[in-house]
Amino acid sequence: MLIRKAKPKDSDTLSNLAYKSKSYWGYSIDFLKRCKDDLTVTVEYIEQYPVYVLEKDSKIIAFYSFDLKNTKLEALFIDPDYIGKGIGKLLWLDLLGKAKELNIKEFTLDSEPNAEGFYLKMGANKIGYTASTVFPDRNLPLMKVKVI
Repeated sequence: MLIRKAKPKDSDTLSNLAYKSKSYWGYSIDFLKRCKDDLTVTVEYIEQYPVYVLEKDSKIIAFYSFDLKNTKLEALFIDPDYIGKGIGKLLWLDLLGKAKELNIKEFTLDSEPNAEGFYLKMGANKIGYTASTVFPDRNLPLMKVKVI
């Protein structure tokens, strides 16, 4: 497996992976359609933010990204075929290393409610809730991570 910086040509692959990963949680087609814009990873996004992909056999199976201005983990998505196989922990350890390299001492993330347990297991602390950018009446767990 290889973790590398995303390239602009990866944008469609990452967008499709984010959508596929979100659909893993059993959301309705209508819900997923309304999330499509938020799940789209543009070329401009890849050029502006630190985005890293995990490849297995030359296929992208996961990625994450940071928003440095807001010290926030913007995205962490795993191909559902690899969920529960240690990929999340591998990605998490890499992103903590990247956070150190980027001189990030702590960061926040808006958790997918179904992934809250994963983040808690990885050492994140729940500090409250934040409104969804797609569904303002839907609250997402707000997590904080101290980079050691």
